[in-house]
Amino acid sequence: MGATTDTRNGIVDLAAMGADFARDPYSVYAKLREQGPVHRVRMPEGAICWLVVGYDEVRATLNDPRLTKDWDRASGDLGLPRIASGPHMLIVDAPRHSRLRRLVAKEFTARRVEALAPRVQELTDGFLDAMLAGPDRRADLVDALSFPLPISVICELLGVPDLDRQSFRRWSNTAIGSDPSPVKAQAAGNIAAYLAELVAAKRERPGGDLLSALIRTTDEDGGRLSPEELLGMAWVLLVAGHETTVNLISNGVLALLSHPRQLADLRADLGLLDNAVEEMLRYDGPVETSTYRFTTEPVEIGGTLLPGGGELVLAVIADADHDPARFPEPGRFDIHRDARGHVAFGHGIHYCVGAPLARLEAKIAIRSLLERCPDLALDAHPASLAWREGLLMRGPHRLPVRF
Repeated sequence: MGATTDTRNGIVDLAAMGADFARDPYSVYAKLREQGPVHRVRMPEGAICWLVVGYDEVRATLNDPRLTKDWDRASGDLGLPRIASGPHMLIVDAPRHSRLRRLVAKEFTARRVEALAPRVQELTDGFLDAMLAGPDRRADLVDALSFPLPISVICELLGVPDLDRQSFRRWSNTAIGSDPSPVKAQAAGNIAAYLAELVAAKRERPGGDLLSALIRTTDEDGGRLSPEELLGMAWVLLVAGHETTVNLISNGVLALLSHPRQLADLRADLGLLDNAVEEMLRYDGPVETSTYRFTTEPVEIGGTLLPGGGELVLAVIADADHDPARFPEPGRFDIHRDARGHVAFGHGIHYCVGAPLARLEAKIAIRSLLERCPDLALDAHPASLAWREGLLMRGPHRLPVRF
């Protein structure tokens, strides 16, 4: 599949590729990488951006202080919908980013996350019990496990057990998908209004959960989170806290079921699971491109000069992890590979604070699934799966399995 280029202005039209591009973006990115590290593209979402491919260039872009996360500095010509979420870690720069990150980072240390393992296992067992009790030994793994597990974990951590999960799932998928800007903005507004009610209720009835702690907490200078910052924190923890892990579990299981020899190796030695999850993250990770960055001045990347003035820049995480200069035979799924150094969780100061929790949930979910479903198999041809469109998240809408 080739990339369509508008020869009048040199824009590569990813939007015109539709479902083909959503199903296999890797071959398109590889062709672009062969031509150079920076390309002007039309996103499936409709906006024009600068796309950065290649491992070294992506890592440098993810950690480039000349690129801002502040949407107030984005060019008005982009036509991007402003997400009504309040300021949070993904849309602010240092030092504000550092302050916000410090307030939650202690909840996601390896030790604190490991303490959650028994509850994650309990939830996983419950979802698998329900799945295996189905009448026809078939299920959609996204509905049965990949979605309910991470949303349940993050809701319990935050202290919002009564979340309307199906509505939230629909709004979240729309807000970060490829729908037209007004539709995305409406979905984001629904989430913001819903979270404002949750935060207000938590102020009245605080508990021992993370959201209550964020309401009470003060930073080193004695300042508290503003109401807007608190709303933004709830947004990023709930949305980012489940979306990535949904796709990590789904994509990882799909990779295993599509590669019988690798699946057999893992079943024979579950001690390979930690390494297998890293390869899943590299091979078909849950995040396709970085969150948005904007130029604050002319920036040279890979020999191309990008204008200042708030131009949109996207680093393609999926391509960085398929760059043969860093990972030989990148299109080969190999759970024995040393996949360390992948950028599935980002790089630099915006590295995903929830990475330890995502890894824990994926390992428990996949181990439990393999142990309890010895004959687990795909119940659809891989080419028939419908994938989420848009450049941010990568994962199938449904993953039919039989057992």
